[in-house]
Amino acid sequence: MIYKDSFLKEILTRTKRVAIVGVSDNPVRASYFVARYLSLRKFEIVPVNPKLAGQTLFGAKVVASLTEIEGPVDMVDIFRRSEAVPEIVEGALAQLSDLRTVWMQIGVENHEAAALCEARGVDVVMNRCPKIEYQRLFGELRMGGFATGVISSKL
Repeated sequence: MIYKDSFLKEILTRTKRVAIVGVSDNPVRASYFVARYLSLRKFEIVPVNPKLAGQTLFGAKVVASLTEIEGPVDMVDIFRRSEAVPEIVEGALAQLSDLRTVWMQIGVENHEAAALCEARGVDVVMNRCPKIEYQRLFGELRMGGFATGVISSKL
């Protein structure tokens, strides 16, 4: 998938509350450190994992499913296999009236689910990581010596 930097930056700028579906409590798992990173960047995280329901991660109570989320969610970030995505997306579209973005993590793609989102006016990103894109687009990877391809006048 090819996405314009402006599209990704707009999503990451407007997003305030993110439901992380498939979040782990294991600090070496990608879903944990992505959720942790986003929480440190002032995104409000709603952890979603039925095995961890009732626990607290990143200052928030873990819920078992999207149906248990109270209040608006701007983005659903999916850490599940591609074949599980349609059911998650159908639930998100039915439950979350303020949903603006469905983000599927690296290695996760489902074009059927993407089409459902787009038909409802919900933006879709597949096979990307919001942590990596945030770092790349907002200048944090540059500090580690990575060439991001984003030109900036910031020092």
